[in-house]
Amino acid sequence: MAQYEGYMPYAYGSDSVEAVNEIFRKVYQYMAIGLILTAVTAYITASSTTAIRMLFTSQAPLIIIALAEVGLVIFLGAALNKLSAAAALMLFAAYSILNGITCSVILLVYTRASVYQAFFSTAGMFGAMSVYGLYTKRDLTSMGSFLRMGVWGLLIAMLINIFIGSSMLELTVSVLGIIIFLGLTAYDTAKIKEMASTAEWSDGSITGKIAVIGALSLYLDFINIFLYMLRLFGKHRD
Repeated sequence: MAQYEGYMPYAYGSDSVEAVNEIFRKVYQYMAIGLILTAVTAYITASSTTAIRMLFTSQAPLIIIALAEVGLVIFLGAALNKLSAAAALMLFAAYSILNGITCSVILLVYTRASVYQAFFSTAGMFGAMSVYGLYTKRDLTSMGSFLRMGVWGLLIAMLINIFIGSSMLELTVSVLGIIIFLGLTAYDTAKIKEMASTAEWSDGSITGKIAVIGALSLYLDFINIFLYMLRLFGKHRD
């Protein structure tokens, strides 16, 4: 579970609707590319007996990959202003591929029908909340702070449940996880809109970076909703 909390410190330029729309087209295109890379990588990994043996005979490979994912997100946030838009996009693609490797376990644990149902359910809910965040007139700033606190609460609850193994706590975490990341979808969409409307949109580097960071934020929201949906409703393979 991860959430990107970076920002682009630009507050100059045009509030052109056309420019905002163009940035959002890139955001959703990049996000879609990230999801496709993750899905393809997960399928290839889960279909390879060699990859499965390498990844799941010990915990070390998955731990290394998970740390690499966290490191990429942190580096992308810290070095964003120094990176080119192309470099930022390549890092996002690398993150999507690494996440596909770790997500390959989903295809080994859950039935194919469960994965499809969770994906399309997630897509519907995500789309509705992203549209809300794009068009709402409400200020969602305070909601974002509250939801980020909720993410930390989820992490703590999941760590506790590793030791106590409570099915009720797992159910509660899954439900709250879906609610929290749906809220973050609306919040992140509104935040991207604000960055896009205040950026110097004639500068392709700035708008490109906004598109990549926006895609990463929404990608993480989508993946987390999907994983919680699977935990809540998914059926395990026999």
